[in-house]
Amino acid sequence: MNALLVVCGLGFVSLVAEIANLKKRLHVAIIIGLIVAVGLVVADWNSEFSYYNNMLVFDQFSLTFTALIIAVAIFWFCISSPYFVGQPHQTDRSALVVFTMVGGIMMVSFHNMAMLFLGIEILSISLYVLAGSNKDSFISNEAAFKYFIMGSFATGFLLMGIALVYGATGSFDIGKITNHIAANASAMPDFFYVGLFLMLVGMTFKISAVPFHFWAPDVYSGSPTVITAFMSTVVKIAAVVAFYKIFAQCFEPVQTSIVNAVQVIVVLTVLVANITAVYQNNVKRMLAYSSIAHVGYILLAFVSNGDNSEGTLFYYLLSYSTASLAAFGILSVLEGSGGSTSLEVFHGLFHRNPVASICMAIALLSLAGIPPFAGFFAKYMILGMALDAGYLNLTILAIITSLIGVYYYFRPIVVMFIGNPTTDRAPLSMAQKFVVGFLALVTLVAGIFPDALINLLG
Repeated sequence: MNALLVVCGLGFVSLVAEIANLKKRLHVAIIIGLIVAVGLVVADWNSEFSYYNNMLVFDQFSLTFTALIIAVAIFWFCISSPYFVGQPHQTDRSALVVFTMVGGIMMVSFHNMAMLFLGIEILSISLYVLAGSNKDSFISNEAAFKYFIMGSFATGFLLMGIALVYGATGSFDIGKITNHIAANASAMPDFFYVGLFLMLVGMTFKISAVPFHFWAPDVYSGSPTVITAFMSTVVKIAAVVAFYKIFAQCFEPVQTSIVNAVQVIVVLTVLVANITAVYQNNVKRMLAYSSIAHVGYILLAFVSNGDNSEGTLFYYLLSYSTASLAAFGILSVLEGSGGSTSLEVFHGLFHRNPVASICMAIALLSLAGIPPFAGFFAKYMILGMALDAGYLNLTILAIITSLIGVYYYFRPIVVMFIGNPTTDRAPLSMAQKFVVGFLALVTLVAGIFPDALINLLG
């Protein structure tokens, strides 16, 4: 809770920074404040605290993912300084990003459906604005409008589902809901299952899984690239963890009914996302479909529900987030120097900027699931869980679609190292070089020592 209060405080500081003439120091102040927030999370490690009549609970599960959200956000702020520094709305943008984090932390620590809804709305409303923050770009405005319309529509499904679940169980508290379902499993009314389905639809939209993914490619490609990086990492972590808490913990007594539906979603997600990504010549859009595909593999872990599934979930999100943030960070720099995110801007990148090309290659290899990087072991653990749970067909499908993914991940790598340069330079600041280099190192180290990370939630 202390970390959440610090992050909230940073949001309010951002709002008043314009009046107090603190814009020049705001970016650094936010990074320092987030480092303090991580320290407070570590100080609460192996403890459990509940607040507001048990509406928010910070246990080992929520503390771990809170730390992950804040840590990823620190690196995001380090590579995104051009998005803030020198911009006329710097303080507004900073406040919106920080309050998005507030919503994300609430989504991983909620113990009451009302708090889940508040967290989603705080996160979503801020993102609607950030998606359209490039006001001079038509596609950015289109992305914001599409995200707002589709997001509001999905929120209606989620809220109606919560209302029906409340009507069937008499509580918003997820612990009481679980106990009520366990005690009355055979006597739950039909509208409870309707509510369950509506919540599944709403949360599937939030994690951008097929068939409710149609907003993601356009929003990801239309938003400013650094915002896309934020959405595909920090926001994705919050949404996936909230999905897990609802359907793996709250609705555990009826999980069999949920698993049957999620299996269909897994099949559609890994097939549609990977096959569609093959035909993308825009790397930013390709990474958007990649993000959708990774949700399919994460949902396979949910379906399998093996031993230490929470630790595996954390490891997968860590490996995915570090690689994705490094890839989008480098892409944002190339976009700034070349004005495009198409495959052509990667031609001959190794000759222009060896550091950027090597870090980009490591990130893409990890996303593709190539050893010895963390992405390989993350997929290996999930596939092992699926096999142990008896899902042979899903495992085979996941392996085949992963091989499809290798093709489109390798396309930028090939042109980086053997293509001819199309532009003169690809400048990275010292801070950006340090961050993407550190993220690449984390991707490698996490692949070599996976057990140490998985056991954080063991």
